[in-house]
Parts: sequence; structure tokens; C-alpha cells
Amino acid sequence: MKRLKLFTLTTVVLLVLSNSANANVTLLSSDDFVGVSFWVTSMGMLAATLFFFFERESVVHNWRTTLTVAGIITGISFVNYVYIRNVWAVTGDLSISYRYIDWFVTVPLQVTQFYLILSAVRKVPKKLFWKLLTGSYIMLLGGYFGESGYIPAVAGFVIAIAGWIYILYEIYSGEAGVAVAKSGNKPMVTAYNIMKKIVAIGWAIYPLGYIFVFFSGGVDFNSLNIIYNIADFVNKIVFVLVIWVAAMQNTTQRYR
Repeated sequence: MKRLKLFTLTTVVLLVLSNSANANVTLLSSDDFVGVSFWVTSMGMLAATLFFFFERESVVHNWRTTLTVAGIITGISFVNYVYIRNVWAVTGDLSISYRYIDWFVTVPLQVTQFYLILSAVRKVPKKLFWKLLTGSYIMLLGGYFGESGYIPAVAGFVIAIAGWIYILYEIYSGEAGVAVAKSGNKPMVTAYNIMKKIVAIGWAIYPLGYIFVFFSGGVDFNSLNIIYNIADFVNKIVFVLVIWVAAMQNTTQRYR
């Protein structure tokens, strides 16, 4: 009954938010592949959000925070994608600022998931949380200021890459990397390794997009938007889905 109430509440909240974000509905053309990619991604985010909140009560207590954060990540992306789908349908264009509205909330939450899954199985210094959070905002602020023209594009790119490299250092070789090696929790280690590969490989799409826009002399923005949508779909949903797998495996081991 408790799970059903949580599922119902989550559904109602997301529908209300999506209706607000999509107040002025414009129908997508059937051959608008960019618009369709926005719509498909938003539906994937909605399904993932409902799934994670519904599954929260299925896992052992110390893993529930990770699933709550997972649902928040995909829920925020769902609402934003519904809104930007409508912006695209009306204008045929999309400012990068709309994506940063999503990223400024979801990316720090994703990065801090490394701390949260480690905390689920062992004691981890709280300073790790703040180090990961700081790295994520350095990366995002550099990218945003550079892409929005507040600072030179090269300077913004350098700052963003520095933040990304710092995050990679922490999760591969820094405090987080050392902690996961000592954890002895195989499901968590497997999830952690997939997550860090997504940050290293999947997130490379975004600086590449930056390079194409500002340094290559031209870019097909339709193709870039589709690529960004696919990247967000994988980099968010798969990222948090592996956390759910680890949580379920730890739950099974606890009650075996």
C-alpha cells in the first residue's frame, strides 16, 4: 500500500509539472526527427522516474537514498524535456541555456551518486561529497559562461575540461577510487565501474559538441540536438539504472 501511494503521488506530481511546462502545446510534425527525439527522451525520463520511486521500497534501507536521488535526476530531466520539446516545436530552435537549466541540477546529483553508493556500503569522508560537487559546478559554470558568451569560448572550455578532469581523477584515482577498491562489495563495485565509464566516455559527447560549435567552423544543430538527446538518455537513465541493480543485489544478499 505504501509503495502504491508513493507511485500515485509521484505520477500526479509529474503530470502536473509536465502540464505546466507544456501549457502551450504545439504538435510536432511527423518528419521532425529532432522534435521526436525530444519527445522520446522525455518519455524515457518519465518511465525511469516512476520506476525508481516505485522500486525505492523494494531495496534495503541504506540504498533508498540513492534511488530517491535517481528518481529526482530523471524527474527533473522529464519536466525540462517536455518544456524544451515545446520550445523546439514552436521556434524550431533551442538555446543551449535550456539544457544548462537541467544540467545545473542533474549533473551535480549524478556526480554525488558516487559518494552515496559508497556510503551505502562503507563509511566515507563527507569531504568527498563536497569535492565531487565542487568539481561538477566548475565544469558546468565554465561550459555555461563560455557557451553563453560571458567569457571567451576558449576560457570557458578550459575551465569546463578542468572540472571534468578533476571529477575523473576523484572517481578513478582519488579518494573515491581508493574507497571503492577497499569496499569489498561486488555489486557496488560493478555499478561504480560502469558509472565512471559513463562519466569518462558518455560525457565526452558534450565537450565534443562544444568544439564543433565554437572551433570547427560550423555544425549541423539538428544533428547536434539529436546527439545530445541520445547522450542524455543514456548518460542519465543507464547511469542510475546500474545503481538500482546494485541496490537489488545488495538487498537479495541481505535477506538470502
